[in-house]
Amino acid sequence: MKSLSKIRLILIVASVIIGIVYAVPNFFNTSKPNQSFNFLPGKKINLGLDLKGGSYLLLKADMDVVFAEKLETLLSDIRSSLRKSKIGYKKLNIQNGTISFQKRKNYSNEKIKSIIFSLDKNLIVEDKLDSFFIKFSDQNKKNITKTTMAQAIEIVRRRIDETGTNEPSIQLQGADRIVVQLPGLDDPSRIKKLLGKTAKLTFQLAHPNMFPEDLDENSIAPPGFVKLQEDKNPDRFYMINKRVMVSGEMLKDASPTFDRNNSPSVSFQLSPLGGRKFGRVTGKNIGRAFAIVLDGKVVSAPVIQTQIFSSGQITGAFTVQETNDLALVLRSGALPAPMVILEERSVGPGLGSDSISAGKIASVFGLIAVMVFMLITYGMFGIFANVALICNIIFIIALLSLVQATLTLPGIAGIVLTMGMAVDANVLIFERIKEEFSIGRNIFDSIEAGFQKAISTIVDANLTTLFAALALFSFGSGPIKGFSVTLMIGIATSMFTAIVITKYIVYLYSKKKDINSVFLQD
Repeated sequence: MKSLSKIRLILIVASVIIGIVYAVPNFFNTSKPNQSFNFLPGKKINLGLDLKGGSYLLLKADMDVVFAEKLETLLSDIRSSLRKSKIGYKKLNIQNGTISFQKRKNYSNEKIKSIIFSLDKNLIVEDKLDSFFIKFSDQNKKNITKTTMAQAIEIVRRRIDETGTNEPSIQLQGADRIVVQLPGLDDPSRIKKLLGKTAKLTFQLAHPNMFPEDLDENSIAPPGFVKLQEDKNPDRFYMINKRVMVSGEMLKDASPTFDRNNSPSVSFQLSPLGGRKFGRVTGKNIGRAFAIVLDGKVVSAPVIQTQIFSSGQITGAFTVQETNDLALVLRSGALPAPMVILEERSVGPGLGSDSISAGKIASVFGLIAVMVFMLITYGMFGIFANVALICNIIFIIALLSLVQATLTLPGIAGIVLTMGMAVDANVLIFERIKEEFSIGRNIFDSIEAGFQKAISTIVDANLTTLFAALALFSFGSGPIKGFSVTLMIGIATSMFTAIVITKYIVYLYSKKKDINSVFLQD
């Protein structure tokens, strides 16, 4: 490469300029009005909870409720399958997590078991004479938990995103726990309230002859009905038909509004299927109370005045904030499992500021130490390595800003570590150049051979570190992931700066100066 490529020089300069453009906003408070740096396209790096302060919540899904619901669904499927196959049965029920029933006639046990296994091959099915016992296997529970948690994370994310909270971190921890980090949020009370609602919405008919005025906590529900409390008044009860006429899964949209009395309410729209079912039910039951049930409590039970199809209102003694939150949770969908808050922590912004200051001090001292070492050891070539190191830091900050990564305290540690590792490639290259120069090659051939023979070692060393960082990112928790992200970006940028930028600077200097007399001696 004795003839320097102008195109390569232009690309290198352009990449450095773009890096500076994206990195610069992180050094200025662009949130202030009349800020002269607002024209820059780059965004600031998102700061994690340990740097910015905020709230930390650890949620646990109540999987026992989910397993019970799935068993109820399985019982219904077994009933339908047995009837479809014209197999008589009796005493079909659930006890202690096990579905049991007895066959009425001398049907083949193997045939009945094959019918049950057709519903789910992972079920545990035992038969004793004329009785059958069905329960979930460990594989069933594992699959249900995995599906439930994936859905729960998505719904938690929707609810938090709609509140306008910036840069939330929502991650699965273990099999049935979710870690929620909310940087910058000092009071998570509203978030806790939103996440505490399962938001399971159903529309069910009330008993035609049993009214709230006649019921108390000692009232017994007749067969096919269940006694439910009113949401706003725990002392008021309704007798509600167990059959769900329309479920929240058929809800298309929900928004806060006001009713005819100018009181806060929630307007909803149903899907086409939900609208047809809603119209059919309301058309047949005019004059009867139609209860709106949310998470097992009656929000309201208006009397059906006329046939209603795809839209309606949920009224009650709501405040404006309550209607906003109710509409939000209904839009985002029902959580597949109730969420219990196991742990709650708040990190003050002062602690975050101290962490940032400590990280800055560590970075500056690390940078100075590395640059001084390279300058003393390699002289002019050390200056070239230091220029590449500065470019490397610019690229790291720019890429973190570009991908909107979240920087944590372990992430700062990854950057500091990268600064030390970034000059490793230059050390290998410079030592190789010295070896080539010492055996009598001219300076240009020594430089070319030094870079060519060192590249394989550099790539191998960085690839092994990159694989380790990928493993940390794949299997590690939040802080470990923060460290691995900055480490991976640092590896990629350090290889570019060492192999491309340093090489070009060395060649450019070699063309302008006679460096045989000033080249590093052993």
